[in-house]
Amino acid sequence: MPGASPEENAALVVVVDDDAMLARTLAGNLQDSGFRTRVFTDGRLAVDWFTQGGTAAAVLLDWHMPDLDGLGVMRQLRATGSRVPVVFLTGHSQPIYEEAALAGGAVDFVDKAKSFAIILHRLRIVIGGEKQAAAMAAAEPASASTTEGGPGGLKLDTDSARAFWRTEQVDLTLGEFRVVQLLAERAGRDVSYREIYDVVRGEGFLAGSGPEGYRANVRALVKRVRQKFRAVDDGFDALENYPGFGYRWARDAGA
Repeated sequence: MPGASPEENAALVVVVDDDAMLARTLAGNLQDSGFRTRVFTDGRLAVDWFTQGGTAAAVLLDWHMPDLDGLGVMRQLRATGSRVPVVFLTGHSQPIYEEAALAGGAVDFVDKAKSFAIILHRLRIVIGGEKQAAAMAAAEPASASTTEGGPGGLKLDTDSARAFWRTEQVDLTLGEFRVVQLLAERAGRDVSYREIYDVVRGEGFLAGSGPEGYRANVRALVKRVRQKFRAVDDGFDALENYPGFGYRWARDAGA
């Protein structure tokens, strides 16, 4: 049989936004960048499509939509068992929205005001991480993975962006994994709020109220990471706070 065309092999990105013009423009830019796209201007229709067997490399999802908002769309997708990576693309930059999106299972949260180049860069990171995870999950023996030992009881699989605590897998998002990786690489040393936020959002990205509003986002992210580690070990205490500065990973915790 003849091989699939480059277009058929391209990753499919689903765009869900009730602003039809914006959705079409975004889809056109994505197609020019080598992706296939499918556009929905109604969140319920997007959920129905996935429920009926639709699959995609990622979903770019608006927050405010009539009838069913973006958070509702993501919850319904997760309730049906879909693990498609969801990236919120919204005009809301306040920490409360970002925290709700990431806590609900989104892998990223991008301000619509950002240039398409930034949106594209973040999308490629998300899709690249998912492809690596899928490839690692399909590999036969777990021992064949590239899991690297970290400080104490932590192990990080950098190819699939998976974290393990005392042999138990911790269900981290891609951004959360990057934060743990940064802290683990500097185990025993303090890492600033700004450095932590940069590894998730990109250098210099501003969020929240005022020039240091990103601190609230970092605190919320670290809180989620702690909760996920404590879900597999209720005595987890490796993530320490340096008040007013940032966080550190205790060097020998969990050993």
